[in-house]
Amino acid sequence: MFDQEDGELNVVMGVLFGIIALVIAFVIGLGVHSMSRSGAAPTTVEALEGGMEVIYAEVEEVGEPMLKVYFESGATDLPADAVEALAPVLAELEARADALVLLSGFHDETGSADVNAEVAKNRAISVREALLTAGVPAERVLMRRPAVALGGSNADEARRVEVRVQ
Repeated sequence: MFDQEDGELNVVMGVLFGIIALVIAFVIGLGVHSMSRSGAAPTTVEALEGGMEVIYAEVEEVGEPMLKVYFESGATDLPADAVEALAPVLAELEARADALVLLSGFHDETGSADVNAEVAKNRAISVREALLTAGVPAERVLMRRPAVALGGSNADEARRVEVRVQ
């Protein structure tokens, strides 16, 4: 008689613990989902010379870049045709008040890793400055450190800044 009651008690306890585990998993999943949908991306702020700050966002890149700005080897100054090339980006930002600009700088294989990282960053800052000069608010221009800043095997293609409106 006691064996049958113990067996039934074990089944009831197993079902109860299973339900509790499901409820806990649901609550954790709901929390993770709401955090990922909140739209707040983790950011890092880096202070530059002259009191300027650059915001690095940890957000996924969406789609293909709207624009790629190409630079000469070792150069960080904005190419002369880049300001005109930014016109579609500016029009898209004007049309979509909630959109942000995401900039990612890349480099080629020449030079040391530290110098290349600095060059890629400064290229993106040059594009950022052009956008700010054109009237885009600073909070709408984010910079993203790419997972791999090395831009590929084609050196001309590698020296670029990708501009995304998302």
